[in-house]
Amino acid sequence: MKHVISITLAASLLAMTGCVSHNAANSAAKPNTLTKAEKAAGWQLLFDGKDFDGWHNFKKDGVRPGWQIKDGVLVCADPHNAGDLVTSNQFGAFELELDYNISEGGNSGIIFHITNESGAVWATGPEFQLEDNAKAADSQRCGWLYALYQPPLDEKTGKILDATKPAGEWNHVRLLVTPEKCVHEINGVKYFEYVIGSDDFNARVAKTKFAKMPLFAKSPEGFIALQGDHGSVSFRNIKIRPL
Repeated sequence: MKHVISITLAASLLAMTGCVSHNAANSAAKPNTLTKAEKAAGWQLLFDGKDFDGWHNFKKDGVRPGWQIKDGVLVCADPHNAGDLVTSNQFGAFELELDYNISEGGNSGIIFHITNESGAVWATGPEFQLEDNAKAADSQRCGWLYALYQPPLDEKTGKILDATKPAGEWNHVRLLVTPEKCVHEINGVKYFEYVIGSDDFNARVAKTKFAKMPLFAKSPEGFIALQGDHGSVSFRNIKIRPL
């Protein structure tokens, strides 16, 4: 009986103090929906779990059959016939959150500030890498800004910080993009910050393949893409808050 009273009291105190994380509150909500608080804060759904409204393949009309909607989840089911899926709207400064579930050995990405001036999304937009860190072939790991920024060493393991869950499990992403700073987070763990166009950013670009792409990371706004040609991956709860 004492245990029941203690649990009830603890729950009441927790409710009164509001000590419930944003992610915990979201996990209890119906997928692909916004709470009243989120709507009031300016959040918008990019995927309602029902159709492809607001999305199309890069520089194409419609969505290729490799992309499917299954049980309220946006799925790259056939990466050989999917391609990169981009938003219909363009965004400048924003906060993006989503859940992803990568296949074993899978590789994908979130690419932003894309324009139609080049033949590939990555020729203009920086990429927030998504992948199965355990078995993917690419040396760029999940949450990194592709070829440019990576997390620091984790003092507990002596290895580069990795907050991802294994392939087959849902992970949560937060990406903040503003002129003042950009932030990458995985499962509530902050990886790093950077400023697009800063001396440090430009020096890093100069040492990569992107140095030969004159339009890379030059636009202050653009489309957001979900990469769909490197393996199976699923998405849900895709929401954005323009800033």
